[in-house]
Amino acid sequence: MQIWDAATARLTPPFAIADLDAFDANAADMERRAGGLPIRVASKSVRCRDLLRRVLDRPGFSGVMAFSAPEALWLAADGFEDIFVAYPSVDRDALSAIGADPALAETISLTIDSAEHVDLLASLHTAHPLRVVLDIDTALRIGPIHLGVRRSPVREADEALALARYAIARGLRVAGLMFYDAQIAGVPDERRAIRLMQGRSEAELRTRRAAITAAVRGVVDLDFVNAGGTGSLHRFAGDAAVTELAAGSGLYGPALFSHYSSFTPLPAVAFALPVVRRPAPGYVTLYGGGYIASGPPGETRVPQVIHPWGLKMVRTEGAGEVQTPVHGAAADGLRLGDRVWLRHAKAGELAERFTELHLIQGGEIVGTAATYRGDGRCFG
Repeated sequence: MQIWDAATARLTPPFAIADLDAFDANAADMERRAGGLPIRVASKSVRCRDLLRRVLDRPGFSGVMAFSAPEALWLAADGFEDIFVAYPSVDRDALSAIGADPALAETISLTIDSAEHVDLLASLHTAHPLRVVLDIDTALRIGPIHLGVRRSPVREADEALALARYAIARGLRVAGLMFYDAQIAGVPDERRAIRLMQGRSEAELRTRRAAITAAVRGVVDLDFVNAGGTGSLHRFAGDAAVTELAAGSGLYGPALFSHYSSFTPLPAVAFALPVVRRPAPGYVTLYGGGYIASGPPGETRVPQVIHPWGLKMVRTEGAGEVQTPVHGAAADGLRLGDRVWLRHAKAGELAERFTELHLIQGGEIVGTAATYRGDGRCFG
């Protein structure tokens, strides 16, 4: 972080940086863990076109996993190809625009998980058939216990096959399958109980995914079967049913990954806040900083101080919209205007707070890159 301080000495905080050396190192480690399978980069975890291009220039990455249909249209207009919108869209204008253009209809795939989704897309009567991907429930179920996120209602091979047949009958093109294992990829595995759960879930999912993939391939030639996330690349790299993996957060190395035992990405994106108050010995107050991550409330959703070492947030205040007090032995050595470096709990959500990232390489600023916000875009 001293290198960041030196490189950004002339900048006035708050600001955000992307360390390209760390970014590239994280990308290389993700490629290693993927074991030769291509990684589709999750745009919501990056939210910066320049950095999306940078990682897609690497041989181990191919295609974009977008999070909205309007975003997919915007990226396609800027030259990005093979875009999979991994969350269902009901934006009729955007969906109609995709189906009206043969090139867009070929390069953008849309998520479905129900006959209701199929009916909505088919009702648009687009000039060119829409490409769809079936999202499959990957949660681990033990009796009444549901371990995983609430996404798709499609779980078994017969359900996936029925949905694929219905989509084909309504004039849609079934292009792929998606299996996102949130309870494995997105849950820190420090505790033994979590690792046991994840191992059991991995075994169950491998068997079920093979059956689902075989059933759907019996009626349609699939372009891809997508699986994994930053936290599970290494687990499914050797799965014969999987043709590609998906990840993005690991490029930035957010604070959540401090609690994973199987890999340790470098902090590649961070933000600096200035000291603006000294309310008591051992305390300083930072300007702004209330960048709380989505997900269940708790300490894992607040930013993490990474320099100076030892500073922690005050439990009774946390990260605030206009000020964030921190305390620790290092506080007494800080002066007004000094920087405190933090990293967001999650990856791309930080880009909603800053319009640009200052790019650092070799200990120097080599440029800036606009975030989606800096490009005047907000996709929810």
